[in-house]
Amino acid sequence: MKDKELRLLSELTKNCRRSDRELGKTLGISQPTVNRIIKNLEKEGIIQGYIAIPNVAKLGIEIIAIVLYKVKEQPPTDQNMRMKKAKEFAEKHPNLIFASSGMGSGSDRVGISVHKNYSDYAKFMNDIKEYVEPYEIVETFLISTKGEKVPRSLSFGTLVDYVRRESHSAR
Repeated sequence: MKDKELRLLSELTKNCRRSDRELGKTLGISQPTVNRIIKNLEKEGIIQGYIAIPNVAKLGIEIIAIVLYKVKEQPPTDQNMRMKKAKEFAEKHPNLIFASSGMGSGSDRVGISVHKNYSDYAKFMNDIKEYVEPYEIVETFLISTKGEKVPRSLSFGTLVDYVRRESHSAR
């Protein structure tokens, strides 16, 4: 990606409600250039939509849970059934906001979920144990949204700034 595109994407992640004119002024480019770049980013699927980023604590979410799993040994023919069960579980639990394969800490799966309180989290974990049988839970990490020790908040603006810095260092 070009630097202009990354800078614009960074600004949009900080506040997508700003006008093209205001964004152009901030970035030192014209309003038509801003509009053209945005249209290209949308066409390429880099921008998939514009959303508000709510403060989860103010929405009543007290806990963010990161759960590491490991697939128990299963015959290869069970892989489709395992994926089907995982998708069914995700559909029944909209508080599961991310699930994927990966690796690390003796795990090969990860899930991130949000919870109103600890009892909601505990119920979710019981559901996992009952519903998703071919997995064993390796480790969990609970994040309190009411914690005061947060040197950097989760932000897609931070992510885009990182990508921009990395693209500069690769040159």
